Amino acid sequence: MKFLDKLIELAFPPKCIFCHKLLWRGDDDGDFICNSCENNLPRTTTANGVTTADFIAKCVSPLFYRDNVRESIHRFKFYRCQFYSTPYAHLIRECLDNHPDIKFDYITWVPLSKKRYRNRGYDQAQCLAEALARLFDIPLWGMLKKTRHTKAQSTLKDKSQRRANIAGAYALSHGIDIKGMSILLVDDVVTTGSTLSECAKVLLLGGAERIYCVTLAKAGTSKVKAKPKK
Repeated sequence: MKFLDKLIELAFPPKCIFCHKLLWRGDDDGDFICNSCENNLPRTTTANGVTTADFIAKCVSPLFYRDNVRESIHRFKFYRCQFYSTPYAHLIRECLDNHPDIKFDYITWVPLSKKRYRNRGYDQAQCLAEALARLFDIPLWGMLKKTRHTKAQSTLKDKSQRRANIAGAYALSHGIDIKGMSILLVDDVVTTGSTLSECAKVLLLGGAERIYCVTLAKAGTSKVKAKPKK
């Protein structure tokens, strides 16, 4: 490690992306996840990690949206922790490895509205999609645009309200030709699947053959499924 790198580490010591505790060299294997969180994250299984939604061939998530996972995603979305996207992508890849039927030609993401993008300064789903594209060496393509600002889906608990809130809120980006393509649509969290379903419908109407979805986490409760120690 170079001297400057050592100074940076001392001044800004790395923290676990989930519990936010300080990491010490050798504790996280370079993925910014402490050993405790690595072994105790609320992981989904191959079966209960699937979310069913209209227009989607399959939607999977590696984690449940609870406890440290919820807090981590909150920092990722609102506190400029874009670098979380890389360790998140590795967790997603592990999940996708358990679903070999999910095969895709391109990766895209659920976009923010222009207003929300201006306020936040970045699009967390795009960051996650970019990290996955690098990891899989699969082309990334911004296929969708949000045509109007909507209420945050997290503020709406009823599924019918969520559907109505985002109905017609997405469209294909200009000049997009996706005929016959199999696409992986990326977002951070899935609750009812209304947003992913709306985006998938737009992509299918645009000519795509099949839409798969992946999110880092899904709403729901489950006992923590500890990861077996190596």
